[in-house]
Amino acid sequence: MVVADDSVYSGYAGKALQTILDYPLLGLPQAEPQFHKSHITQKNYNKITNIFRNIVRINISREYTKAKMSVERDVHSTPQLIITVQGPNQVLVSQYITEHTRDISSLITSQEINTMANNLYYEHNVKFAKKVKEMFDCELYIPVDINKMKIGKDFIWASDDGLSVIQNICIYSLPYVSEKMLTRNPYIALRDKVMAENIPGGHEGSVMRTNHEFVWTKNIRVRDDVAMEARGLWEMSIEAMGGPFVSHSRIDTVNSRIIVVEGFVYAPDKMKRTMLRRLEAALYTLELPTDTKTKQQ
Repeated sequence: MVVADDSVYSGYAGKALQTILDYPLLGLPQAEPQFHKSHITQKNYNKITNIFRNIVRINISREYTKAKMSVERDVHSTPQLIITVQGPNQVLVSQYITEHTRDISSLITSQEINTMANNLYYEHNVKFAKKVKEMFDCELYIPVDINKMKIGKDFIWASDDGLSVIQNICIYSLPYVSEKMLTRNPYIALRDKVMAENIPGGHEGSVMRTNHEFVWTKNIRVRDDVAMEARGLWEMSIEAMGGPFVSHSRIDTVNSRIIVVEGFVYAPDKMKRTMLRRLEAALYTLELPTDTKTKQQ
C-alpha cells in the first residue's frame, strides 16, 4: 500500500515508485507486475489502514534538507514492513527512489518470501519433510496441499495434482564435480537430464525440458552461504504444456554433492506470480546437513 497525497502519487515521486512496483517479475510467460499495489492519501492513513503488511510512505516537506529512506518493521502489525521515503521536493525524492530501485524491490520481496517461508515452519507437508530427511538428510518444508509424491533415484517430485492448475516442488542431488555446475549452461544441461529421467509427459516420448532461451541465473545468499538462483520457462518436448520455474542450487560440502530444489507451475491462462512466489518461499526453508550442524554448535 502506497501512502501519499494525490498530487505526489500522480507526480514525479509517485510515478518513480509505481515504476518499481509495476516492473514485470522476471521469468514469467506473461508480463505480471512484481507487486499488487493500492493507494491512499495521508489523511486516510489510520488504525484501520496502517495494519497492511507492506507499506511505502512518501513524505514531501520543506522541513527536510535532503531525500532519504527509513525502514521500520512490525510497527502496527506482525509481520509488517514500512518504508518511508522523504525529501524537500518531488524531483529529489523521485531521483532517490530511482537510484534505490533495487533496495526497495528487494526489501518488499524479502518480506513476502520470509513471511511465507516462516509460515511453512509451523504448517507444512509432514510426510514430504520426512521423506526428504530420509533420502537427503535435509530439511525442506512445502505447503500441505502439495501432497502427491513420486520418488526417483535421488529425486522427489511433489505436486498438488490439480486439473487446470498444478503447483510442483522437486528436490534432487547430483555428485559435486566443480563450481561450473553452479553456472548457467551446465545447470541447464543437468536440469534437462534430470527432468527427462523423472518427469514424463502424458504422451509417449514426451519429457520435461528447459526453454534454453529464457533462463536467468544469479548468485544469492541463503543461510549465509552462496547459492545459485535460476528462473525461467519449462516445457514438455511433445505436448503443448509449459510454465515458469524457479530453483536454488546449493553445495552440500558434508556429502560432496549439489542439492537442487525447484518449484514450477502449470497454469494456462492464469496469473502465476503469486503461485510461483509461494513455491519460491519453500525453497528458502531448505537446510543442508551443514546448516543443521551449524545450528547445533
